[in-house]
Amino acid sequence: MTSEANTTVLVTGAGGFIGSHLVEWLVRAGARITAFVHYNSRGDWGLLGQIPEEVLGKVRVIQGDIRDASTVDGAIRGHEVVFHLAALIGIPYSYVSPDAYVATNVQGTLNVLEASRRVGIRRLIHTSTSEVYGTAKYIPINEDHPLQGQSPYSATKIAADKLVESYILSFDLPAVTLRPFNTFGPRQSARAIIPTIISQALARDRVEVGALDPVRDFTFVADIVEAFVRMMDAQLPPAHVVNAGSGIGISVGELAQRVIAIVRRDVPIIQNSARFRPERSEVGTLIADASRAKELLGWEPRVSLDQGLARTVESIREHPDLYDVNRYAI
Repeated sequence: MTSEANTTVLVTGAGGFIGSHLVEWLVRAGARITAFVHYNSRGDWGLLGQIPEEVLGKVRVIQGDIRDASTVDGAIRGHEVVFHLAALIGIPYSYVSPDAYVATNVQGTLNVLEASRRVGIRRLIHTSTSEVYGTAKYIPINEDHPLQGQSPYSATKIAADKLVESYILSFDLPAVTLRPFNTFGPRQSARAIIPTIISQALARDRVEVGALDPVRDFTFVADIVEAFVRMMDAQLPPAHVVNAGSGIGISVGELAQRVIAIVRRDVPIIQNSARFRPERSEVGTLIADASRAKELLGWEPRVSLDQGLARTVESIREHPDLYDVNRYAI
C-alpha cells in the first residue's frame, strides 16, 4: 500500500502527454483519480484514449476549459491533491497566438489557485518548465538561476510560476512547483523534437529540423512522472521549486544522429528554415542541476537517453497513424 492509495486526486491537462502517463501511474498506485480534459465537440479525451481500458475504467473524466473559473472550481471540490498540468505548450504557436497562451497558462493557473484556496486542498503540484530560464547564464542550471521570457510561451509560464509563489506567500496555499526539463517518451506529439525526428527517420528519406546547435536535457516520461508523484508528500519549504532533469545535455544535431543510428536507416539531416525560431528567442542551452530533487525527493532518473529513445521508437513504430511526417507541427 502506498501513500497514494485512496487519495482523491485531480489532474488538469490529463489528456496531454505527461498528464496521461501520470493518470495511469496514479490509478495503478490505488489513487482515486479525476481527469480534467479540455472540452471539444467530439468528446475526445486526448491521450487518455491510449491508456489501457482496465485503467481508464477507474478514472472519472471531466471535460471543461481551464479558462472557465466556475468549471475549475467544481472540478477541484472533493479532492485532496491537485496536479496542475493544463497548459498551451508549443513554443512556435505562441508566436502566432500569444493571447491564447496568456488566457490558458496565466488565467487558467489563477483559476486553479483560487479554487484550491477556497476548497482547502492538501497539496497543489504546479507544473513549470525549464524554458523559464532562457539561455543558460551558467551550467548546470539550478532553481536560483534568473528567469527570462525568450518566447511568449515561456513568459506565460514565468507568470504562472509567480502567481503560484504569490498564493503560497499571501494565502499559505500548500503548493509546490516541479520544473521538468525536456521530457520525452511514448504518446508525445510531433510538436516535440524527439517524436519529430523519430517519425521522419522511420518513414521519410530525410529528417528535417531547424537549428542543430541548441542543447537540451532530456528525461524519459516515466522518470518525470515519478518526480511528480514524489512531490505529493515531500517535506518541502514554502514556495519551493524543484528541477527534474538528467543533468546531461545533447545538441539537436547529435540527437538526430543518435535516433538515426537506433532506427538503422541511413537518412540525411536537413535544416529547414521554416523550423527555425527567431534568433533571439531560441534558447541555446538547458542542462539541469537536479541535486535538490535528489536531496529532497530522493529522485534521480533511471532510464537512460538511449533506453528511452528505443522505447519511444518502438511506440511510434506501433502508431504511425498518429504522425503526419510531411507536415511541420507547431
